[in-house]
Amino acid sequence: MSNIVTPYNDTRSKKEQVEEMFDNIAHRYDFLNHLLSLGIDIIWRKKAVKYIGSIQPKKILDVASGTGDFAFEALSLHPEKVTGFDLSEGMMKYGREKATKLGVSNVVEFVKGDSEKMPFADNSFDAITVGFGVRNFENLEIGLKEMHRVLRSGGKVAILEASMPQNAIIRSVFSLYFGKIVPVIGKMFSKDARAYDYLPESVNAFPAGLEFVRILENIGFRNVKWQPLTFGACAFYTMEKPLNSLKGT
Repeated sequence: MSNIVTPYNDTRSKKEQVEEMFDNIAHRYDFLNHLLSLGIDIIWRKKAVKYIGSIQPKKILDVASGTGDFAFEALSLHPEKVTGFDLSEGMMKYGREKATKLGVSNVVEFVKGDSEKMPFADNSFDAITVGFGVRNFENLEIGLKEMHRVLRSGGKVAILEASMPQNAIIRSVFSLYFGKIVPVIGKMFSKDARAYDYLPESVNAFPAGLEFVRILENIGFRNVKWQPLTFGACAFYTMEKPLNSLKGT
């Protein structure tokens, strides 16, 4: 299993540190997210939403929703309800403001909470999305089990996560950009000096690719697949909850 990497390396729990970090950078998160990904993150989310759209989900859960980019992209599927779920009230504040501006507050809601203790009943959602959030779970398996529990039988999950390219040349270029340039840009625009150092550290520590696929399969998901996007800078994981899973894990 991966080493536990935390934003501030202090004695608090990882989830407490992650919550503070995202509260601190919320005012600049959308701007920096699109800038540092060169805008390609928009294309990644569209691909993920297309995957869950195959089952025409009516109730969608967006875990680690932040300011709600994934949740708002999911509106293209015309669901009845999209629930953004996140630890950071600071991030969700901006998500709620966007929902109000778009006139979709009746469809998109934001709920604060812990991914390890979701306040939802078994089999509550048709589909789940997670955008660059699973590596921030304090207890990865527990968070994934909760996702499995609240997903209905036959439901689908799409996860996007930052990753390191496998090609040696591309990996070296990406490592320079991600490990050196991104933290500098992040510190210029964010008031949190540690947040954008934590980003590459957490990516390097995360059990990516086939290792993460095995974890998902052990949780109980089936038809688990992963695909590197944009030369491996992003990993796209897709999976389903078996039809015979009447309850959570």
